[in-house]
Amino acid sequence: MNQYHTRIDFENACADVSCFDNGTEVKEYHAVIRVAQKRLPFSKQLEAVIGAYNHLIEGQLSGAQAVFKRYFLSDAANQADEVIVSDVTDCAKSIIQQAPLDGTKIALWVWLMTGVQTSMTESGLYQVSHGQFRHLWNGSAHNMAANSEYQTRLLFNEYNMQLLQEECTLEANCIRTWLFVNDVDLNYGGVVRARNQFFFTQGLTIHTHFIASTGIGGKQQDPNVLTQMDNYAIAGIQKDQIRYLYASTHLNRTSDYGVSFERGTAVDYADRRHVFISGTASINNKGEVMYPKDVENQTRRMWDNVEALLAEAECTYDDVPMLIVYLRDVADYDLVSSLFAERFPDKPLVIVHAPVCRTGWLVEMECMAVKAINNPALPNF
Repeated sequence: MNQYHTRIDFENACADVSCFDNGTEVKEYHAVIRVAQKRLPFSKQLEAVIGAYNHLIEGQLSGAQAVFKRYFLSDAANQADEVIVSDVTDCAKSIIQQAPLDGTKIALWVWLMTGVQTSMTESGLYQVSHGQFRHLWNGSAHNMAANSEYQTRLLFNEYNMQLLQEECTLEANCIRTWLFVNDVDLNYGGVVRARNQFFFTQGLTIHTHFIASTGIGGKQQDPNVLTQMDNYAIAGIQKDQIRYLYASTHLNRTSDYGVSFERGTAVDYADRRHVFISGTASINNKGEVMYPKDVENQTRRMWDNVEALLAEAECTYDDVPMLIVYLRDVADYDLVSSLFAERFPDKPLVIVHAPVCRTGWLVEMECMAVKAINNPALPNF
């Protein structure tokens, strides 16, 4: 196997770490760092998380560099500024209020790699370089326009300009987006309208392709920010390296109910395959919510849907380095966490409070997969 998982305990924190190692210079790590002492004040919890991260990169993960970080906070208005000041890592950082449901105030997901070079570009995107590819990351993009539709439109306009500066386009190079929506039940409609309209202007339609995405509840520190976006693009990628996943036996096309994202996207290199699974809930191939008001069966159907998407990319859950799970109702945490602990006992994961974009969905998850392949017709990662 090219993938393994381990847990490392530190003072007041623990890290669940997965490693992908196929014998090349680029190893990939995903770490979920959580606080072990729930009663600590936020400053001490943040100190524990950053301390655990620093110990990792100085010790067990020596030589690895962070390429993307996401902080999950319980109260962004009172916590985000302290995170910004305390974390000086040179990578894209996403900071969002999605409270960890284990009762702590903060959790961190970080993706790290060895053998890469990182820098900030003139466009404002963070660049991770290796071989012929430049991986372009951005986190916590936001603005103060009048409503969620205008904010989303401006976010995509600005991102499109950044990509053009990098000689990229949304259609050809963007692989993944995340859209965090303040009061998702109220404001998601505006996000959908803006994205649909902007994608159409960029040639992203049902007849071409969309982009893998998660659209989920989440708050920025300023309550006037209704939409926050993270994104990932690859400069140098070719169309024949990318394919889109549908799992039509289990899921319908998102355009059937008026939204525009792909269920999943697979990117092939000579030595590995990356698979990006969008936020996925308990839905069938007619677009209907399965098992209304039954979070246990919704969880099991969600697992089946993700498994079908992974299988379409010739992957399994064994190839998945970490999971992010979103719950609408905090009261479902004990049940859902026990289900995940039973099925994925060693998998790094974080479960957070974040309402899904349709009220009937009680639980959603996203993940990625990485698998060793051998395709000499393609360039190495």
